[in-house]
Amino acid sequence: MATVAMDVSQPAALPATGDEPMEAAAAKGRGGGEGLRRYYQQHVHDLELAIRQKTEDLSRLEAGRNDLNARVKMHREELQLLQEPGSHVGEVVKVMGKSKVLVKVEKVPDSTYDMIGGLDQQIKEIKEVIELPIKHPELFESLGIAQPKGVLLYGPPGTGKTLLARAVAHHTDCTFIRVSGSELVQKYIGEGSRMVRELFVMAREHAPSIIFMDEIDSIGSARMQSGGGGGDSEVQRTMLELLNQLDGFEASNKIKVLMATNRMDILDQALLRPGRIDRKIEFPNPNEDSRCDILRIHSRKMNLTRGIDLKKIAEKMNGASGAELKAVCTEAGMFALRERRVHVNQEDFEMAVSKVMKKDTEKNMSLRKLWK
Repeated sequence: MATVAMDVSQPAALPATGDEPMEAAAAKGRGGGEGLRRYYQQHVHDLELAIRQKTEDLSRLEAGRNDLNARVKMHREELQLLQEPGSHVGEVVKVMGKSKVLVKVEKVPDSTYDMIGGLDQQIKEIKEVIELPIKHPELFESLGIAQPKGVLLYGPPGTGKTLLARAVAHHTDCTFIRVSGSELVQKYIGEGSRMVRELFVMAREHAPSIIFMDEIDSIGSARMQSGGGGGDSEVQRTMLELLNQLDGFEASNKIKVLMATNRMDILDQALLRPGRIDRKIEFPNPNEDSRCDILRIHSRKMNLTRGIDLKKIAEKMNGASGAELKAVCTEAGMFALRERRVHVNQEDFEMAVSKVMKKDTEKNMSLRKLWK
């Protein structure tokens, strides 16, 4: 029988099957099993790279979708704000530019002094520095003294600072322009200072006007000696523009600036000096008599049973703010509503006090200690 010799020094190439790619078949022919392994490793690497790229593209699309959803939500909130009574769309959009709504404009607010309880001294002071110069500027001219420009309202939250600002605008027939200091802190360089300039331009165009800047400590805090980050620099630029605007207008132009803060202790002294802020009015938490007055104001439209002792309720709310007193009246009505009654009794008020004062927990204790 004939013997057939075979060369086993090189592995024989495996035949290509019909299901394999041509590249894999070629790899078999070139390097056998090792070539095939390298081929599939490269192929897996390419596929993993493609998957990563697709995943990154998907993440970018997801981020874009989230951004669009956030813009839609923001525009809906803007539209709701602009549709509120007293809003003037053109004026707000002018200041708004390409940013979100920052300014609430009311031709004449509907708040009055009768709606404010326990702030008789504060009302008297704000009449002197805001209402009197606008209604009777000739008195200051005859005396040869300058009209006050700015007023700072300071005190704990919920003590009536915003309410009094709106009330004085009502009684002076002034355009009320309200802006939050935190909204003037923008991420783009120069954007905050531009908004401050346009705010005063709008006030001049609609004089007599009152600019009410809430949370002024957001931009008016004391400047650090050492250089801070870009965000701190932008806040300082915004405050410097505010100081420039306060120096650049005459009080006789019937423009008054009201500022409100919960933390006067951190404000920059350059902002507090006379000529910019001419009067500082404190708004403490109401005492017992003031609390009783506030409860009486907020409950006068409620259907109360005979014998309601508001003084007793006021005694139980030591240290409460005006906002908390208003909340007690609302909660008392809700307790009556739950029991399907059309009148509110003493027990409803007592349960409301327990509920509202319970919310005033440790998170507010540090702020309360500050204002003791």
